[in-house]
Amino acid sequence: MKTVPFIATALSLSLATELAAEGVVNLYSSRHYDTDERLYSDFEELTGIKVNRIEGKGDELIQRMAAEGANSPADVLITVDTTRLERAKSAGVLQSVDSEVLEARVPAKLQDSDNQWFGFSQRARIVFYDKTDVQNPPMDYVSLADPQYKGMVCHRSSSNVYSQTLLSSVIENHGAEAATDWAAGVVANFAREPQGGDTDQLRGLASGECDISISNTYYFARALRKSVKGLPEDALANIGWVFPAQEAEGAHMNLSGAGVAANAPNRENAIKFLEYLASDQAQVYFSAGNDEYPSVPGVSISPSVATLGVFKADDVDLSAVAKNVADAQRIFDTVGWK
Repeated sequence: MKTVPFIATALSLSLATELAAEGVVNLYSSRHYDTDERLYSDFEELTGIKVNRIEGKGDELIQRMAAEGANSPADVLITVDTTRLERAKSAGVLQSVDSEVLEARVPAKLQDSDNQWFGFSQRARIVFYDKTDVQNPPMDYVSLADPQYKGMVCHRSSSNVYSQTLLSSVIENHGAEAATDWAAGVVANFAREPQGGDTDQLRGLASGECDISISNTYYFARALRKSVKGLPEDALANIGWVFPAQEAEGAHMNLSGAGVAANAPNRENAIKFLEYLASDQAQVYFSAGNDEYPSVPGVSISPSVATLGVFKADDVDLSAVAKNVADAQRIFDTVGWK
């Protein structure tokens, strides 16, 4: 496991002194990254609070918390994508929290309007393309539906939360009618039926199965940093990328976030854990350990992430975007996006 030097920021030092406590915090986590072990061990060292974890898929954990009800041992739910965070809120398994640290550190657009969830790391969902075959790549999401790209586009299925949230953001930025036309145009441009994960979309470029794909940045940044099966160095060198909509709304951002469980038996420890995730120490590690973008402004990013360049991110309120998911799924069904 790659290690990152301890960052002795004012906030992390205050965590070590003011937040010191005994006890436990029980995490239900759908983040499947081995590098997160460092986050948990650092929190334990700083606070004396033992971290207990139950891991699983995001939707399964939400269903489990709902079924457990008042007897749930969960203190914190950590999951990936705004859609799932909003789904947890709608299921009633989260609670509002009042934290001056979180309000000061996490930008308003990256947190729930009722303070039930907060985004702690980000990934830009951007366009990747084969530099040999594509001389004029799409410069925004809308252009993915342009007929000139017919038979060239790879994408994930409509059941994937990344797909749902991207379409939800198109609805928020351009309206439902334009979003329907866009989704129909993308379907018409598919090189193959939607399949696989984000790394598989990049592998599709490497194999020549498609010329244009959509993926979260951290999958590509990880491949730049270490070997990934199906993405050899020569293939990576032939993949270009575009941060979409830089003259308009900006690149769509995908969140990883957390909230305090509705029936948290260790509520104060749960809030301390969320505050730790907003500290510089944890924020630096989200990037260094997993090639993500920090949510807190001004925190440094890892070299692999910095390689992708500076870009304008979509400023849309992700809490509002999440409310469009039901409409997004109806559009997917209407246009035949499998």
